[in-house]
Amino acid sequence: MSAADTTTPAKVPPPRQAPPPPAAPRKPGRARTSKDTAVPWALLAPCLLILALVLGYPLVRLVTLSFQKFGQSQLWGFQPPESVGFDNFSLVLGDGEFWAVVVRTIVFAGGSVVFTMVVGMLIALLLQRVSGWVKTLVNIVLVASWGMPIIVATTVFKWLFDSDYGVFNALLSKLPGVDLIGHNWFASGSQGLAVIMLLVVWGAVPFVVITLSAGLTQVPAELEEAARLDGAGAWGVFRYVTLPILKPILVMLTTLSVIWDMGVFPQVFVMRGGHPEAEFQLLTTYSYDKAFVVNDYGQGSAIALLTVLLLLGVVAVYMRQMLKIGEVE
Repeated sequence: MSAADTTTPAKVPPPRQAPPPPAAPRKPGRARTSKDTAVPWALLAPCLLILALVLGYPLVRLVTLSFQKFGQSQLWGFQPPESVGFDNFSLVLGDGEFWAVVVRTIVFAGGSVVFTMVVGMLIALLLQRVSGWVKTLVNIVLVASWGMPIIVATTVFKWLFDSDYGVFNALLSKLPGVDLIGHNWFASGSQGLAVIMLLVVWGAVPFVVITLSAGLTQVPAELEEAARLDGAGAWGVFRYVTLPILKPILVMLTTLSVIWDMGVFPQVFVMRGGHPEAEFQLLTTYSYDKAFVVNDYGQGSAIALLTVLLLLGVVAVYMRQMLKIGEVE
């Protein structure tokens, strides 16, 4: 037997097979069933029903009245309402006084929003640099002023700016060269609206300050410190670090402020004793006068509906900005 016969033949290993592809990871959770979808709607149903009753019916009635001739005769049932199509809107949109009121309302709301946001931001930034007890005291004052009823606050401001007994005139008259004793701030529409704007800002600032203070707590201190190390000053840190983080909150607050300030009514109504003069008319008071003073409920409803459409435009801009912010994040 030769050596070749006694040698064990070598075993050739089988070819390697490619490993099977990993299975796609299964998403946690289970498939949503119709029952899971129905539960949230069932929980929301009472709230949606209340909203439909409280907001839906008045809105439908407002739209209906805006296309009708509806005065005292129709109100008391002597005559049935008469459909007039778009005549009410044609009369309103063709009236120069209406457009003057629109411009006055936009200027008033814009000024109120700008002053509210600027003052609110300054106070919120200031609260980040004071001691704890001072911050607590300021927050108590803000909440107290925010909780004051509008009628009470308007009455207080009406007394503060009174021409005969107003504290504001007396304080300003103590300045050198200033004599405002007996000055009537409401003799001029611009000065009177400036006082009402100050009242609106005073009532809106607490909400803005509290909201921005909560937002400032979410600004990372590390980012601010890194910006300072890179040579940024106080304005640079605020512009490039604080402001971008607060942008969603600022967009929300600005939109809410525009909606609230466009709908200002009791401040003007009470400040002018229930009869605002022509130079004090805003869209809300103008609609009220057309409906309940002139007794033309059709035109009053048309003005109110146009105001709603204008505010819906503001809401659309808000939603677009929020969607852009969501895409960036």
